[in-house]
Amino acid sequence: MKNQDLTFSFTVDETPDQVFAALGQVSAWWPGEIEGDTDRLGGEFTYRYKDMHRSTQKITAWEPGKRAAWHVTESHLSFIEDKDEWTGTDMEFEITRKGGKTELRFTHRGLTPKVECYGACSEGWGYIINECLLAFITSGKRVAGVMESGKAA
Repeated sequence: MKNQDLTFSFTVDETPDQVFAALGQVSAWWPGEIEGDTDRLGGEFTYRYKDMHRSTQKITAWEPGKRAAWHVTESHLSFIEDKDEWTGTDMEFEITRKGGKTELRFTHRGLTPKVECYGACSEGWGYIINECLLAFITSGKRVAGVMESGKAA
């Protein structure tokens, strides 16, 4: 059976170390409020977006220039019936060098088409990864007007 976890990837000219450094600055690319440690193994941080989303992530992998992973220890998504649907899921960022460029692959393990949040969350993550994170990596700037469309991830 094909892996159905939500996955996005893109390729940039920046080095793996530059891409990895950007990942650790979560508040610069994940629109919302971030509190806690976002740039070290074992760090924990809480994410909040309006009254729609609150979650706590523990950093379970931190390999500079290669990989980072977060485990969701607590979540509350107000816009779905199963409010803690993200709890127990994992977000992984894999960085690889390919032909002089750097690929970043994001996977939200446990976020599959079978879960209620999949539609709204895949749209939200698409925006966050493919627009906000990509722009921050390539320009060093936060995307203006982020999440105004009410995207939910």
